[in-house]
Amino acid sequence: MNTKNAGFHTKLVHAGAMHDPLGSAVTPIYQTSTFAFHNAQEGADRFAGKADGYIYTRLGNPTIRSLEHCVAELEEGCDGVATSSGMGAVNTVYMALLQQGSHVVSTASVYGPSRGLMEVHFSRFGVSATYVDTSDVRNVETAVRPETRLVYVETPSNPCMQVTDIEAAARIAHAHGAFLVVDNTFASPYLQKPLVLGADVVLHSVTKFINGHADVVGGVLVAKEESMLQRLRSVMIATGCNMDPHQAFLVHRGLKTLALRLDRAQVSAQRIAAWLEERPEVAWVRYVGLPSHPQHELAKKQMRGFGAMISFELKGGLDAGRRLMDRVRLATLAVSLGGVETLIEHPASMTHAGISRDEREKAGITDGLVRYSVGIEDIEDLIEDLERALQG
Repeated sequence: MNTKNAGFHTKLVHAGAMHDPLGSAVTPIYQTSTFAFHNAQEGADRFAGKADGYIYTRLGNPTIRSLEHCVAELEEGCDGVATSSGMGAVNTVYMALLQQGSHVVSTASVYGPSRGLMEVHFSRFGVSATYVDTSDVRNVETAVRPETRLVYVETPSNPCMQVTDIEAAARIAHAHGAFLVVDNTFASPYLQKPLVLGADVVLHSVTKFINGHADVVGGVLVAKEESMLQRLRSVMIATGCNMDPHQAFLVHRGLKTLALRLDRAQVSAQRIAAWLEERPEVAWVRYVGLPSHPQHELAKKQMRGFGAMISFELKGGLDAGRRLMDRVRLATLAVSLGGVETLIEHPASMTHAGISRDEREKAGITDGLVRYSVGIEDIEDLIEDLERALQG
């Protein structure tokens, strides 16, 4: 089925689907490490790239390819590369695009392990990075050097909910001979299309909204151009961080309800964010759907919805936030996000604990910041849960 010109909901259900000779209505799980050849010549031709077909699951697998094709079509890219985790996707980008002496400009409040991987490990091989508030693209322009090869932004950012102008970031990166990679995990392709806005690569931790059920770890990259795709895929194959066929099957199944889940969750998130903003116990709220958000107008321009992620701080700071997290009963105190269940966590001591306090504060990740991922539960129950916890 050709779904190129179909609507988004139709693509979610049908894009990437493969024809199964036995008539399976969904792409089967090809749980195999290797694929048999009809004869020696076919095997030789496949290895030489002269014939289509599968060889070995690290190199490609029908179940995994089905997911890659689907996400690529949703992101309007040329093709995708699925990885065993979101960090596998991040590492693939870094290895494919950087070398000794390269420089990176990135969002200061980017996902903690993405920054840690660069600062702890890639720095050992002569790669340097500058972390700035990319919500002001003038900071990106100022930070770029002659050796800058990558501008890596996360928008909205984790956990500060800062929004970066993707079109402007792309212009700056390309003017200096660098690539723009956008971590689109918080928005998903349903709410934001970075490749359409000028990015070269879009990245997702599919663990989050794309899978949506807190039962699979995985990542995916989508490239705008074929040449970039080949760079990414060759690194993924060489490092062996391929997704497993059963992972791919589960992610593809979860992906089919992405729009339905996000539609419900972001309606609740909008109401909860507005409710929190009126609470006397709350010092501030960051939700891109609130008019008070510093980049609200930009979010309206480059996103088709505001998502399900909220960050806020209580007036009592860290101690008040801890009490809140210990008192909620419906929201689950756990890291990760984007699932059908509502999650609450403390970035400074959890997801971003690997970043020094000074660097966290520069990035806007205060000790009292609480991150709240809104699920699909009844909104009245979620608000009652928060109200009871706030009142003690």
